[in-house]
Amino acid sequence: MKVKGLKKLEKSEVALTVEVKGEAFTQAVDAAFRKNAKQIKVPGFRPGKATRRQIEALYGEGIFFDDAIKALYPEALEQAIEAKKLDVVELKDINVESVDKEGFVFVATLVVKPEVEVKEYKGIKATKNVYTVTETEVKDYLAAQQKKEERVVAVDRAAKSGDVVVIDYEGFVDDKAFEGGKGENYELEIGSGTFIPGFEDQLVGSKKGDKPEVNVTFPADYHAADLKGKAAIFKVEVKEVREKQLPTIDDEFVKDVSEFDTLADYKKDIKKKLKEQKDKTAQSELEVAVLEELVKNTVVEIPDAMIEKQIDSIEKDFDSRLQMQGMKLDLYLKYTGMTKEAFREGFKNEAEKQVKTRLALQKVADQENITVSEQEIADEYAKMAEQYKMDVEKIKTIVAESALSGDLRISNALEFIKKNAKVKKASKKKAEETEETEETAE
Repeated sequence: MKVKGLKKLEKSEVALTVEVKGEAFTQAVDAAFRKNAKQIKVPGFRPGKATRRQIEALYGEGIFFDDAIKALYPEALEQAIEAKKLDVVELKDINVESVDKEGFVFVATLVVKPEVEVKEYKGIKATKNVYTVTETEVKDYLAAQQKKEERVVAVDRAAKSGDVVVIDYEGFVDDKAFEGGKGENYELEIGSGTFIPGFEDQLVGSKKGDKPEVNVTFPADYHAADLKGKAAIFKVEVKEVREKQLPTIDDEFVKDVSEFDTLADYKKDIKKKLKEQKDKTAQSELEVAVLEELVKNTVVEIPDAMIEKQIDSIEKDFDSRLQMQGMKLDLYLKYTGMTKEAFREGFKNEAEKQVKTRLALQKVADQENITVSEQEIADEYAKMAEQYKMDVEKIKTIVAESALSGDLRISNALEFIKKNAKVKKASKKKAEETEETEETAE
């Protein structure tokens, strides 16, 4: 294999000219003859008995050239790419320029990773939100825990809003029972809005054993066409009234729902965990802000092939999440009335942004000679093994070390940029109010 030329084309494309001659080609032509000889008909000879020279004399010297070229060019191209240290995104085209008994010359049109210019990545200005945890948030967390421990118990009194009544019912329109209008031992929360408007309100004040008649009118947009706008009477029997009871939030409650013995200690732990969550949110927001500035400072012409590959990745991830919900992408597109082309087009801007971000971070990593240690790789494999409950060696068969190393290098580049950013901290007081402090290094 010999690289005869490398020519830059438009849009991150290159033309790589490669020559393959000598013994490798001779052997490949001979192998093509042995492979195909029995299928080639030569007058006067039984299949497979004609010599290579006799076949070539009849069909031409180049009869086996195509098979020889197909056998040799993939490895020759790989060697040429490695020799020229090309970062190939896509093989666009292969064209055989010339071929004879000595060998052949082919031109591969390749899409390569584009040249990237990051104008500024040190000293990026960004704002980091500093969130505080309020007493109201702690109370809301406790209330949610209290709600989980809620009990529903039978009571001997009239039903009120918020109670659960157990009822038998049957509905009639024009004195005739209608399909779907009957139920037994149905648990209905008064005030939940589960039934037809007005139905639940008329059960307020009912006791166990009562048999009220409930008069309602079906909404004009009711799903059953034959009931839209119709007046109806429901004959109801109240079989039980149940009251929702919440436990008292005290030390005993805390012992039941946590590892703590006192409410005070539990509140401290809640506040700590909420703060940790908010700190993670703030860190994520800072990363987004830094990356947005980085992308603004990056100049690159992204090949269409890179964007399409990223859309492929997004589509695959979307399809996987659909399948976890019991649905396939084709069915989703059918339900939404969307074509595959329109679906993919909807991800184009996001895909382009993701590609540009990664290219920018790779450029920073190159310029700063950012590397990944063996320990970092080992730690990440261990982390993934724990996350997915799999053996480390099994994870290694799924995630190649080169891919993992590349991702870690990107992460290290981001950490470098954040470390060198000029971060202005903003204390969050209210939803739309901030208080900024002086710039500090992150």
